[in-house]
Amino acid sequence: MPELPEVETVRRGLAPVLEGQRLARVEARRPDLRFPLPPGFVQVLTGARIERLERRAKYLLARLDREDTLVMHLGMSGRFEISRPEGQDRPGHFHYAPDPDPKHAHIVFETEAGPRVTYYDPRRFGYMSLVNTATLELHPWFASLGPEPLSETFDAAHLKTAFAGRRQGPKTLLLDQRIVAGLGNIYVCEALNRARISPFRPAGGISGPRLAKLVPAIKDVLAEAIEAGGSSLRDFAQADGALGYFQHRFRTYDREGQPCRNDGCRGVIARKVQAGRSTFYCPVCQT
Repeated sequence: MPELPEVETVRRGLAPVLEGQRLARVEARRPDLRFPLPPGFVQVLTGARIERLERRAKYLLARLDREDTLVMHLGMSGRFEISRPEGQDRPGHFHYAPDPDPKHAHIVFETEAGPRVTYYDPRRFGYMSLVNTATLELHPWFASLGPEPLSETFDAAHLKTAFAGRRQGPKTLLLDQRIVAGLGNIYVCEALNRARISPFRPAGGISGPRLAKLVPAIKDVLAEAIEAGGSSLRDFAQADGALGYFQHRFRTYDREGQPCRNDGCRGVIARKVQAGRSTFYCPVCQT
């Protein structure tokens, strides 16, 4: 599933062609994705102006000039693609995903300015809905979300409070969207390795100074992943079809049996299933 850097990459790719634009035509080629589309979905969006395109956790939010916000989630295999003028080639210095299968094109947005944005989703685990903007933060999808990890409100003091008395490992807690919004398996593994913290030790016993190292490790790995266009694992591609590059910078994720890349460490990356997910870590330097 795309994590925060992938969703933010998609947002940045779509913003130049959608922000400030009015939707001239909206086509829903099926009545549902993971969930049924809301009543009047096409009618509400047709003629609406997208004032801002934002991200909250792993959600894309298109703020409309109407009372609703278009909420979009990519699920497992969701992908947006911006149409290119006929005959226009993509820049040659990027690697691109294969063109998506037209049979998986489920939602089409056409702006008055001309660009067309199509949502593809082979597995249909993604979803879209219209949520009243005034009560958006009270919606069940958002009401319990924790702070954004790249925000100033996410700091060591927040983690200390969230971890206090908890016996679960820090990885399990960091994946809890109520504690911090948008983090997923890949980037939590990477951040814990950078901070040299074991994914398995009771979170309540992690000292304040170590938490003070974990917070910037999380922020740094997310910022670097966004700069690299996210990580292309399986279905993810950017809105222009380009593949992300951060998977080539992984220190732990999917590197079982390879040397730890932390300075001065001679450990080897191990893999262990934790709460049903693969955890990659260094048993030598992550204590």
